[in-house]
Parts: sequence; structure tokens; C-alpha cells
Amino acid sequence: MNIIRRHIVFYGWVQGVGFRWRARNAAQAVGATGWVRNEYDGSVTMEIQGTEEQIDRVILAIEEGRWVRIENMESRQIPVDPEERSFHTE
Repeated sequence: MNIIRRHIVFYGWVQGVGFRWRARNAAQAVGATGWVRNEYDGSVTMEIQGTEEQIDRVILAIEEGRWVRIENMESRQIPVDPEERSFHTE
């Protein structure tokens, strides 16, 4: 299993629409770890760790949110955190 970690910034209609709740639940359901938080500029930042498939499944689950509208995403791969064990909101 090839575990990777991504730092992703989401732009669009992403705050006040259940984005973080959906991200946490989806990550926990697929076994991904990391965190998600709202930023002052209206974006949402997430660091997520898992397989490429797990990460893709979490993003798809977020996009299925009734009010969520992701207009743009900036994503980059970062070093894996071998000590991380859960996914949480900040």
C-alpha cells in the first residue's frame, strides 16, 4: 500500500456548508488520516494522508455535498507523517 500525504487548499463555496464535517466523516470511513480547517480568506485547507484512492474518495464525497461548490483546488504532495493516527477538524 503506497501511502502519500497531500496539502490541499479548496476555494469556492466551501465554508458554512458542512465541508469539514463531510471531510472528517469521509476520511474516517476510508481510513485516511490528517486534518481540515477553515481559513480567514474563505478557503479550506486540508492535509490528508492515505492511498491515492482513499484521498480521491474523500474529495469525491466532499464534492457530493449539497451546498459545497469547489471552484478551484491547489494540491501538492508533502512528506508522510508516520505518527498520525486519525483525521480531525481544526
